[in-house]
Amino acid sequence: MILKIAFRNILRNGRRSVMTLLAIAVSGIAIVLFGEFIAFVRVSLETNAVENVGHLTVFKRGYFDYGAGNPGAFGIDDYQGVIRTIAQDPVIGPTLNVVTPTISLSGIAGNFAIDASKTFLGTGYVPRDREKLRRWDAHGVTGRRVLPDPGVSDEDESRGVVGVGLARVLGLCQALHIASCPPRPQPAVRTVSTSAGAPPSIALDPEAEPDARPRGPRLDLLAATASGAPNVMSLYVARAEPQGARELDENVVLMSFSLAQQLLYGRGEKKATAILLQLRRTEDLARVRARLGSLFAERHLDLEVRDFAEREPFYRQAVGMFGAIFLFISLIMGVIVLFTVVNTMGMSVAERTSEIGTVRAMGVRRGGVRRLFVVEGAMLGAFGATLGVLSGQLLAVLFNRTGATWTPPGQAAPVPLAVLTSGVNGLLVLGWVGLVVMATVAAVVPANRAARLQVVDALRHV
Repeated sequence: MILKIAFRNILRNGRRSVMTLLAIAVSGIAIVLFGEFIAFVRVSLETNAVENVGHLTVFKRGYFDYGAGNPGAFGIDDYQGVIRTIAQDPVIGPTLNVVTPTISLSGIAGNFAIDASKTFLGTGYVPRDREKLRRWDAHGVTGRRVLPDPGVSDEDESRGVVGVGLARVLGLCQALHIASCPPRPQPAVRTVSTSAGAPPSIALDPEAEPDARPRGPRLDLLAATASGAPNVMSLYVARAEPQGARELDENVVLMSFSLAQQLLYGRGEKKATAILLQLRRTEDLARVRARLGSLFAERHLDLEVRDFAEREPFYRQAVGMFGAIFLFISLIMGVIVLFTVVNTMGMSVAERTSEIGTVRAMGVRRGGVRRLFVVEGAMLGAFGATLGVLSGQLLAVLFNRTGATWTPPGQAAPVPLAVLTSGVNGLLVLGWVGLVVMATVAAVVPANRAARLQVVDALRHV
């Protein structure tokens, strides 16, 4: 009976009730759309990180904190045996998508045809494994994208990829057909005289190489081996790949794993500085990490495990920032709902003062009057929240069909801009419940005021 009476009271002033429902619905639409956008951003950042560094990375103990200064000294001994152990484990094996060794190193890259050189940060991949890493899309956020030429191949291990900024600094814009490079200033002409007996200068001309296959412009990479001796290798740049940050763009070099091994270890024992594990599902990450820890302890392996969030701090920072923004917007929407319902219910109490006196005179207690107005507020919240959630989902589906794109933080190329409409049931339920609770709480204040009215004063109210 109380539900029927509350519903009829909502219909008594249809215009005011509709405006209240629309205010609640608009708040629901805002919460749903922005919440689903944040969910999309989170899975997009996760996908980008997992494509680059996998879900988990195995290092020799101490490498994560100190290995950047001397990566060769923190190489993983018998890395192939470690990979076999991981892949054959009955717990870890079924969850794996890719398990592959990598090498990280640093040094100096030079294009001595124009007397230009630059420090670089290099990563060596197994090319076929890198292609599998780049195709991970468990959340379906990248769609049917066409991946560019990887630049690193199993057929020609001397090919590699550099950042656009590094290509610009080393004068490779014309050779790599990079249109965004500004004109390179011409250096002053120097005259060099050689005395008798002095060794002639040597020009590192790519055309003088015995293998005349068209591979792209050549860079000479200088690095220190694990034993401290200098080592030089040639890298033929297949293409330049833009990076999300200028610091990376002007330093990154991607090469084949075998070339990186030769550069870092020379003629010594070949090792890997890391082993990447990319899982089929992110949900298995905690279980696999725990299993790796116990497996290494059982076999007395001096190894440690880090996840992608530790290797990519920007992921946590961005997710935390968007989460704070979502909380702020949700609070604003909640306050709007609160004041709208308080105003609506307050006007309803003022209009029905004589009715309240009549029902009180007929024996209805104060608790019954209070419950009536609270139920009305809850029904307004339920109807408005339902309308908002359904409308938000509809608008999200329509928006995803527009094909909008954007360039998110940390990336250099445009990606699809969308909102995540699947797997967000928790968000929808939480948003709906939150709006209903706010509307119900807002109705408590006018309901208490109606319950405290004196019967005699309420009956003679005009």
